[in-house]
Amino acid sequence: MKIHHLAAVGAIALSLAPTVTDAQSPAAFTVEQIRSYPFPNELTSAASGSRIAWAFNESGRRNVWVAEGPDWKARPATHYRVDDGQELTSISISSDGKYVVYVRGGEHSGNWEGPPPNPGSFPTSPKVQIWSVPFFGCPSNEQCAPKLLADGDYPKLSPRGDRVAFIKDKQIWIVPTDGSTGARKLFAANGDLDGPQWAPDGSRLAFVSSRGDHAFVGVFSNDSTPITWISPSTSRDASPRWSPDGTHIAFVRTPGTGGAPDSILSRPRRHWSIWTADAATGEATPKWDAPDKSYPSTEGGTNLHWAAKSRIVFLSNADGQAHLYSIPATGGTPLLLTPGNFMAEYITLSPDGQFLLLAANAGTDANDIDRRHVARVSVDRADMTVISPGSGLEWTPVVTDNGKSIAFIGATSDRPPLPGVMPIGGDQPTWIGADRIPADFPAHLVTPTRVVIKSPDGLPIHAQLFNAGNSSIRRPAIVYVHGGPPRQMLLGWNYSDYYSNAYALNQYLASRGFVVLSVNYRLGIGYGRDFQQATRAGSQGAAEYADVKSAAEWLRRQPFVDPARIGIYGGSYGGFLTAMALARNSDLFAAGVDIHGVHDWTTERSRGLMNRDRYEEAPDLALALKTAWTSSPVSSMKTWKSPVLLIHGDDDRNVRFSQTVDVARRLSALNVPFEQMIIPDDTHHFLKHANWIKVDSATAAFFERKLEVNRH
Repeated sequence: MKIHHLAAVGAIALSLAPTVTDAQSPAAFTVEQIRSYPFPNELTSAASGSRIAWAFNESGRRNVWVAEGPDWKARPATHYRVDDGQELTSISISSDGKYVVYVRGGEHSGNWEGPPPNPGSFPTSPKVQIWSVPFFGCPSNEQCAPKLLADGDYPKLSPRGDRVAFIKDKQIWIVPTDGSTGARKLFAANGDLDGPQWAPDGSRLAFVSSRGDHAFVGVFSNDSTPITWISPSTSRDASPRWSPDGTHIAFVRTPGTGGAPDSILSRPRRHWSIWTADAATGEATPKWDAPDKSYPSTEGGTNLHWAAKSRIVFLSNADGQAHLYSIPATGGTPLLLTPGNFMAEYITLSPDGQFLLLAANAGTDANDIDRRHVARVSVDRADMTVISPGSGLEWTPVVTDNGKSIAFIGATSDRPPLPGVMPIGGDQPTWIGADRIPADFPAHLVTPTRVVIKSPDGLPIHAQLFNAGNSSIRRPAIVYVHGGPPRQMLLGWNYSDYYSNAYALNQYLASRGFVVLSVNYRLGIGYGRDFQQATRAGSQGAAEYADVKSAAEWLRRQPFVDPARIGIYGGSYGGFLTAMALARNSDLFAAGVDIHGVHDWTTERSRGLMNRDRYEEAPDLALALKTAWTSSPVSSMKTWKSPVLLIHGDDDRNVRFSQTVDVARRLSALNVPFEQMIIPDDTHHFLKHANWIKVDSATAAFFERKLEVNRH
């Protein structure tokens, strides 16, 4: 067994001389340079006027930025100057355009809650807090610097923009947007409260009260009026949405927990339906009952909206793709708004309720299935138009400029993501904040090419090939496996900060002489419902591992790949598949980097099956547990021979740190060579930029040593 101390490994990756000398190869650059791009997210717009806001993460320094038409010049509204790992989320602009409200702190992508993360290991623990700042900012005047409104999360600005409802201690509180007075609890109600939604006139607030095995939708009116509970039942109700006139509420209903235990391995349907209710009386009636396998598990879930023209809009997998539908508010047959072989996500309803903006892997180019473009569709007609076609990628669209323009975030294979604005009818976009890209950011990167590989069962698997070298020279190769698994790697920079980092690292590895193949295995999004809801996958058979293995076997057949030097890496679910590859096929994979991966399904997602709290049990409980075990890397430890680097943050809220502790003990007992990099106090998503630099540098250095990238 070899265990190396990796405190200095990152420096090795940054200081090694470049090894790729082919004329086709990109100029040499460092991990720090390829990771220096400012990553934008949380894009939002004011309900009227031409004001937008977003967050820029510049090497860990996260700030709110704003721009206004017609010049759309970017300027910072906040001035945080430290890489402290504190997220900026829930950015919104008041309806009058005066204030930007945001949340600083927390970890909003975890599977379970915990105290506010402290990835900087500061002696004083950070807090999750709601702030407001004037849209124009004024760094020289403290009176209009960011103002702390309250400790809390998930703010929702009122329609008039003067008040903010938010969640604190699982109750709903309220505070003036300008911070003129302190926050107070708006009302008291049983259950864990969330999802506040203001009535169109701001006079009432709809919300969800989760009560364990069931959940109610409620309406708060004022201090002297009892809460109206909307059609209370044993079901779990969610996603309340007001009608434009404020008289009714639409919501999604799913069954409450309980009932006789069902088969674990059969993937039973998730029943759901759409209801509407009288907001004054709470009386409700069903309007649409969803067919089997139709519940969408992509961004925004059902994406329920009450639109204009008395239409209710939602997302569903009913036809085999994540598509938009609408029904009359009175009920009726759903109208498919977005037919075609693509998925819809990041859906926004226009302020006037007449149309929707969405990001879709749609277009006239065959490669668009592995891209994202902005599209527009009416709420009552199937007239979808892609308004940002081309070889780039665009996402998270919002309406601005009083409906004359749209803002979005876009990238190419070369240029990292930036906010952009274009006329709503389509045209060349105006890119915002390009001057924030550092001068030494690599000018030319590898353009990944689409590869389609057949898995043993005939399923087509899409992948992106990064190949910067001379095809006549056999070079080491690396398979990259994304996490999720409902994710999709694209032919360019990704809309997720986590996978934008992976794209940057794949570019760096390609510049160092590696051939990199990024694999979109089954269970991922973008290729239809049956692909995403594949059977016998994950803890129920790990069928998706065959896709990963097929990718490596495809690489081994290429004349520019040395078949003896194929590695693999990935994080989270990608870490699980990396460990599977090393455990089952060390004959194929010569080395791997396993980043916060799952190694034993029986102690992760299947742990609840072994904690019996009732007499009855699922009819296939024993088989399900056995299948979960045989689907785990730890069940194949005896054939794990290849070296591995284990990386994990010990405040992970998505994959338990014990997964890495356990596999390290097993590797040690079997004398399998492994190294480890443990990141104290950081989470699954490595909130601190400096930690990403450590992880990426260590990954590259490990492969350079184990796969001997400079052998030729």
